[in-house]
Amino acid sequence: MLIIGIDPGISGSICFFEDGKILEVIEMPVMTEGKKNKKQINGAQIYNEFLKRIINKDNEIRVVIEQVSAMPGQGVTSMFNFGQSFGILKGICSAMQLPMFFVRPARWKKYFNLINSQKDASRTRAIEIFPYFSTQLSKKKDSNKADAILIASFYHETYQKDD
Repeated sequence: MLIIGIDPGISGSICFFEDGKILEVIEMPVMTEGKKNKKQINGAQIYNEFLKRIINKDNEIRVVIEQVSAMPGQGVTSMFNFGQSFGILKGICSAMQLPMFFVRPARWKKYFNLINSQKDASRTRAIEIFPYFSTQLSKKKDSNKADAILIASFYHETYQKDD
């Protein structure tokens, strides 16, 4: 089963995970818009990234997206952009007829014992579990990649048995 784990948002990541192994992790494809060059998710590129990985797949595919919500102190504009990104991901999966599953951050973080930990703790945990991938998680900014990896791994370890 191919599991696509997604940490949504402009600085998020997408993990392609199969048989308990990381195949690849990419940063969220983005593009700039308008005079201020604000970043937004590049839906066309996400579609193409999904397509090139599922085109010859005979086995099942699951897309697991972190179910995010508004956070205290977050501005209206940033929440709108975040919601727009989440909607783009759902739209792409719906159009491609890919089954989607949503997992709340507290659920997967509790599973990996990351509740009340620093943002960078997910990167450390991903390196511990997948040491062969550590060179691609060497920078602090790679914590979003680690989140996507752990989201996919969480689904693989907990939900796969229910399918």
